[in-house]
Order: sequence, then C-alpha cells, then structure tokens
Amino acid sequence: MTSDQKDLARHALGLPNKAWKSYRNHFVAGPGHSDFDNWETMVAAGEAWKRGPSAMFGGDYCFGLTRKGADAALMPREKLDAEDFPAPVTVG
Repeated sequence: MTSDQKDLARHALGLPNKAWKSYRNHFVAGPGHSDFDNWETMVAAGEAWKRGPSAMFGGDYCFGLTRKGADAALMPREKLDAEDFPAPVTVG
C-alpha cells in the first residue's frame, strides 16, 4: 500500500481521531475522480472492496477496506471498530 493509498484508507476509516478507533469504512468515488485509480489498485490487491455504481452515490462507486487493507492503514495504538469488520460466518 502506497502512502497515498494509506492516506485514503485512513480517511475511509475516519482516522485519526481522539478515540484512536475507526468509526466508518467507506469512500465514494467514480471514474475521473482523482482517487479512483488508487482505490481500483487497492481492490485488485485485496486491500479494498467496491460496490456500485449506484444512484445512491450519484452514479459513483462505494469503496471500503477489507480487514487486510484496514490493518495495513492503522498506526500504533489505533483499533478497528468491530461493527465495520464483523467476524466471518461459518456454516455447517
């Protein structure tokens, strides 16, 4: 993850903040947006996911971090909100 990508990931997570904890996991961008290519690269690397395009996002895509990407973006003492990264469900 490049430093620019780490900055985008941290913004998507709502970091930094006084609580040292993420409070969201999303970033909206579309083709032509200055950050779109970085998000596409993070998706290809398994560090982010992408949904859309959606009318709810003005025809753009919603990106978010996978656990792998979020962990790579954290600074010392920071934690992830478990609500944004629930444990995988196993069946059977």
